[in-house]
Amino acid sequence: MSHHSSRHGAVRDAIVTLETAGHEAADFAARAIMAHVTGDDAGMVMVREDVAFNAADAAVFQNLVQKVASGTPLFRAIGVREFHGLDFALSKDTLEPRDDTEALIEAVLSQSPPAKSRFSDLGTGSGIVAISLLHELSEATAVATDISAGALQTATANAARNGVGERLSTAQGSWCEPLEGAFDFMVSNPPYIASDIVDGLDQSVLDHDPRRALDGGETGLEAYREILSQAGSLLRPGGFLALEIGYDQAEAVTALAQQTGWRRLALYHDLQGHDRALVFAPV
Repeated sequence: MSHHSSRHGAVRDAIVTLETAGHEAADFAARAIMAHVTGDDAGMVMVREDVAFNAADAAVFQNLVQKVASGTPLFRAIGVREFHGLDFALSKDTLEPRDDTEALIEAVLSQSPPAKSRFSDLGTGSGIVAISLLHELSEATAVATDISAGALQTATANAARNGVGERLSTAQGSWCEPLEGAFDFMVSNPPYIASDIVDGLDQSVLDHDPRRALDGGETGLEAYREILSQAGSLLRPGGFLALEIGYDQAEAVTALAQQTGWRRLALYHDLQGHDRALVFAPV
C-alpha cells in the first residue's frame, strides 16, 4: 500500500488493499479506521479530499489497515466499538458488542423500571448493557458482576469513559454469587452457544472473543440454569429479570424459568426479527 499525503488518497488505497484481501466491507472499514485515527466523522472522510495527513497518523492508519487485511476483526483492531450511541473500549477479556443486544436494552426499558432503580448486570463483560441502561436511566445505580477481573476493569473504564462511573460498582464472581441486597431488576447477556457449536465458529471470533463469554455448556443453557436458580431471591417485589437468548432458545429458556418459579412477561426480537430477549418475573 503506497503512502498518500491526503486522507482521501489513503482511504482509497486502503479500500483496494482490503478488497484484495477479501474483506467484505472494505469501504466501511477503511473509513472507520480513518475516522478512528483522525477523530473525524466517518461520513466526512471521503468528502474532505484536500485534508493533509501527517506522518504519525499515516503510520498508525497503515498499521491498522494491514491488521484488518490480515484477518483481525475491524473493531478489535481499532479497539473501540459503538453500541447504543456510546463508544466502548474492547479488551481480550470481553466479547465484542453485537447489535443484537439492543433487543435486551429495549426489553428492560419497555418494563418502565423505577427512575431510581438499583439493578444488576450479570456477566457484564465490557459493560455495554449496564452502561447503556445507566445512560437511559439517569438516576439509577448498578452493580455489574463478572467472573473475570479483566472484564470488570474494562467495564469500569468504559463507565468512566461514558460519564456513569459514579453510578456503577462491580463485584467479582459467578452470576449472582457476589451480590448482596435487593434489586429492582436484573439483566444478563450470558454465554448461550452450545459447546460443540462454539468449536465451529468463524476463526476470527474464536481468536478474539474469550471462549467463556460464548460457551453455554453442552446444551447452551447452563448459564440460564444458574441465573434462574439464583436471581429470584435478590429481586424486590415487582422486580423482573431480562435475559438475552440465542435465536432458537425462547421455548427452552422459558421452560427452564417455569420450572424454577418464574413467569414469562415478554419476548423481544432483534433487528433481523429473531427471538433475542426474554423478560421474567417471580411467580
